[in-house]
Amino acid sequence: MDVGGSPLFFEQGGSGPPLLMIGGTGGDLRRPETRFDGPFRRHFEVLSYDQRGMGQSFKGDGPFTMADYADDAARLMDALGWADAHVVGVSFGGMVAQEFVLRHPGKVRRLILCCTASGGAGGSSYPYHALSQMRRDEMAALKVKIADTRHDDAWAEANPQAYRMLLALAAADPFAAEPGHDEGAARQIAARAHHDTWDRLPAISCPVLVAGGRHDGIAPPATVTALADRIPGAQLRFFEGGHLFMLEDKAAWPAMTEFLGG
Repeated sequence: MDVGGSPLFFEQGGSGPPLLMIGGTGGDLRRPETRFDGPFRRHFEVLSYDQRGMGQSFKGDGPFTMADYADDAARLMDALGWADAHVVGVSFGGMVAQEFVLRHPGKVRRLILCCTASGGAGGSSYPYHALSQMRRDEMAALKVKIADTRHDDAWAEANPQAYRMLLALAAADPFAAEPGHDEGAARQIAARAHHDTWDRLPAISCPVLVAGGRHDGIAPPATVTALADRIPGAQLRFFEGGHLFMLEDKAAWPAMTEFLGG
């Protein structure tokens, strides 16, 4: 889909009220482990897309801002004739979703912010932008540890098979050699570093659910709680799991679906 002169790759599926799904850092609809739209398709018509710089969408040639990512979502909805929709943002996608609802409030019916942060005084997610250059295996080991704070050295030693599986999953990137891949990923991390909605969050007026994992080291519980407390009337739910709590706690999907009225 051409959106303002820039192509965005998207998929639609399911039936029911419209739901815009905004994925996280490194999201690529070709990679099942980076998409979280499946269960929602039983209750909603789900629109998922590769954000700029990622997957099969345009890679760009300059710095990206969080406003750019939010406006992409708005233009995609407009191009498809969606006046409004429920919105679910996961991790980096939750940051984009905050910008989206603040810049385009009339487009959001209900909003779920998963494992994400406000930036600013509310605290930020793990500072990937501050890391020195790391080998892929080193980065994978770091991601496994911070994605779930229970995965410390003792856990890894006691659960070698599970640890190896998680390492392989964290290191896998079958599309890393594609032109523009590394540049698009770097632009996403750079935009993420400047995310800060803290002072504007009280302006959000739609119903909001903020959801987090009790063992998340990327978007820690204190940061998730601060985000919820800052949004008027927001509900806060914690689930048993780490950064990807929705894949670990079987209560998560039903709770989110119920909040959206599915």
